[in-house]
Amino acid sequence: MASHVLRSESGVRQPDDAALDDPLFIRAIHRATQVLDVFRTADRPLSLAEIARGAGLDRSAAQRIVHTLRMTGHLRRAEDDRGYLPGIRLLDHGLDYLRLNPLVRRASPVLMELRRNLQERVDLSLFDDLRMVYAARNQSKRETFLATLTGYSVPTYCSSGGLAVLSRLSEARSRDIIARSDLRALTPRTPVDPEAIMAAVAEARERGHALCVEQVLMGELALGVAVLDAQGNPVAAIHVVGSLSDWTA
Repeated sequence: MASHVLRSESGVRQPDDAALDDPLFIRAIHRATQVLDVFRTADRPLSLAEIARGAGLDRSAAQRIVHTLRMTGHLRRAEDDRGYLPGIRLLDHGLDYLRLNPLVRRASPVLMELRRNLQERVDLSLFDDLRMVYAARNQSKRETFLATLTGYSVPTYCSSGGLAVLSRLSEARSRDIIARSDLRALTPRTPVDPEAIMAAVAEARERGHALCVEQVLMGELALGVAVLDAQGNPVAAIHVVGSLSDWTA
């Protein structure tokens, strides 16, 4: 999978003015998360100056935060000592999220059964406003390293799981998500016109699932179905992904 498609920067949300003015809001912790967020778009170790610039901090503040995060294991120096990388402690937090998420736990046997029956990739993605974040991935024989990793994300507006989720929301909320999205053409077949996307949402609502052909990656087709909570709200999606060399829509 192409890594530029799967970046998670669109999911980064900053606290609004009300949150910043909340007496319980700890700005120092917020600044630390800003430093960690800088690595969402990195493809190599980052220097202290790059971290400070990306986090919107002065060099002195960034240096203190980076030093603290190194001491706690959340950041580390690169092997060549030229820059910083995420530390191993962040894996602990990712594991904690997945193992304590009841949806991921309940979905696991369903995903494994689908994978056994279909012999194709089966993913669980979680709905996070403008993006769908992969939380579980069951691979087919053709996959690349990047496609095996959890935590990557795809845009809600053009992925099969995202369209399935949008089909379970009100039209007003679906339009709001589309309006706030960066409507980029990831492939020549990615819909970027809001009305075309809403038409795909309406089709998914009628079918009960969404089907995307080469909208995220060329040569790939994906079927997505929304996962609902007890109140009927979409919270996730299951994607089944195949190759156009093996399947037709």
